[in-house]
Amino acid sequence: MAGRIQIDIISDVVCPWCFIGYRQLERALEIAGLEGDIRWHPFELNPQMPPEGEDVAEHIARKYGATPDQSAATRHSMKAIAEPLGIDFSARSTRIWNTLDAHRLLHWAKDSGKQTDLKLALFNAYFSRGENVSDRQLLLNAVEAAGLDREGAAAVLNSDLFANEVRALEAHWQEMGISGVPAMILAEKGLVMGAQEPERLAIALKKMAALTEPS
Repeated sequence: MAGRIQIDIISDVVCPWCFIGYRQLERALEIAGLEGDIRWHPFELNPQMPPEGEDVAEHIARKYGATPDQSAATRHSMKAIAEPLGIDFSARSTRIWNTLDAHRLLHWAKDSGKQTDLKLALFNAYFSRGENVSDRQLLLNAVEAAGLDREGAAAVLNSDLFANEVRALEAHWQEMGISGVPAMILAEKGLVMGAQEPERLAIALKKMAALTEPS
């Protein structure tokens, strides 16, 4: 029987490295012979993003000062890492969107056993189909694709439910020193920042799992 390890992942649904990092984690768990109990936590890369969103290239240039050539090189490198992991970035959205509602739904789904299914539905919608992850119909479709209750999700979106909880969690992780994502907390003890090669991550997983085994 495979051992288990708790993994808390702080991420945003419009973060390409978060999608890559999750697929790398899946492979690392296989290498380590472990099963992960995964909990997703909110982090908004752009909490002030307006409803209409922003062009990705313009946003990257404004926020990070990246030139078009630098952005193109980053996308090329990202694609080379993503493709062997089964991630297709070819149709990713050319706009970046506000993700508060997506995080509210992920918080709503946290005890359902389908939170990861919803996260992946949102990743795929944005990165593989270029869809607007702030659009409520898209969000409800993702909920349904994950096997969750569409009417229950609509009730969340039609209210302010979980907005305060999401903001409080975001503030908590920032107070803990997390300023970028993905960030993974292994067995509530070890912090791993950024997307990691599966072989290297597997070593950390096995080490942390061993520390939490009953003596």
